Amino acid sequence: MPPDTSAATVAPARIQPMPESSPPPAAVQTVRTSGASNPRAYRSDAATHLYGLNQERIWKGRLPPLLYAIGVLQVEVDGRGNVRNLSWMRAPKHAPEVIAEIERTVRNAAPFPAPVRMGKVVYTDTWLWHESGRFQLDTLTEGQD
Repeated sequence: MPPDTSAATVAPARIQPMPESSPPPAAVQTVRTSGASNPRAYRSDAATHLYGLNQERIWKGRLPPLLYAIGVLQVEVDGRGNVRNLSWMRAPKHAPEVIAEIERTVRNAAPFPAPVRMGKVVYTDTWLWHESGRFQLDTLTEGQD
């Protein structure tokens, strides 16, 4: 009888955590605003904000055909751009280190652009995670081979 290969092992992704830094003093911190009138429009502003803060971690170009992890995350942002809640719609449970890093990345990106037209917003985006620790968001993806 051949050996069971259904539980193949996968090497964990190399995580490139965000550099630890202290937030700027509140008096100096400027909160951008978003004029989006619905969550889908706000998603683009949020993705651009995340890319701006994580430029060295973004996968450049088209993603390869097989990714290490894909996760769908809902983010609740209050009227001042603060993250109030994270809720996984599809968590990459085989990669708990990716779940933790995505959550940390989102929380460290606050304040997000303030959703001034909506007061608060819950938006959803899909995280496309390569084994190198670099990622793209579905909103701004360059596609996949």
